[in-house]
Amino acid sequence: MLKIENLRKTYKTGVEALRDISIKVEEGEFVVVLGKSGSGKSTLLRCINRLVEPTSGRVFLNDEEITGASSGKLRQLRQKIGMVFQQYNLVSRFSVQTNILAGRLSTVSTAASMLNLFPQADVEKSQQVLDRLGIADKEFDRADKLSGGQQQRVGLARALMQDPQLILADEPVSSLDPSTSKQIMDLLAEFNQRDGVAVICNLHLPSLAREYGSRIIALNEGQIVYDGPATDLSETELNSFYDSQ
Repeated sequence: MLKIENLRKTYKTGVEALRDISIKVEEGEFVVVLGKSGSGKSTLLRCINRLVEPTSGRVFLNDEEITGASSGKLRQLRQKIGMVFQQYNLVSRFSVQTNILAGRLSTVSTAASMLNLFPQADVEKSQQVLDRLGIADKEFDRADKLSGGQQQRVGLARALMQDPQLILADEPVSSLDPSTSKQIMDLLAEFNQRDGVAVICNLHLPSLAREYGSRIIALNEGQIVYDGPATDLSETELNSFYDSQ
């Protein structure tokens, strides 16, 4: 499904964030990416959909190359990849509905999106997604009036609106309390198991990594130092991939 070949990213500062990363992710996998601050976790996710441009290497989704794709082709490929952010990345002054419909931007013209003119089918789908995520009553609320957990549900809903084949979740629960974190992770697991969506999720809590990840990839200084089942890691080894709390 997703194939990454010899991916490298060196920033203008000279920092080598990724060093020769090669990964294959199959349909239906739930991959947790671990690593201390500066290990390259966020850069990896952002290079997959070219929010950050790789220095070299290649990324493929279903044998279609993302790296080097034209702007039009990249727009099509990104529609298949949902992104969930640590700080939600919502437009605070817009309603929940408008933020969720942003997941359909690649399917409408720029002019129509600026006027919030989305097909009725998309509007109805957004209502169904909101109901599924338990925030149907927030449809017309401003995004900045929601709690952190509710805002992250909006972020998940926006990703679901894309009918994605892959969700990239970059520290999706690091700003949330433990109870809300579990709720968000349960939703990601549901998308993975019920909808068959592959998930690559950066996490900062060892307990969540072991509970939700069918596969663990650990990074250190931009290199893969472990790739395999969580069950093959001892608690000491698992904790070694995290910053001290």
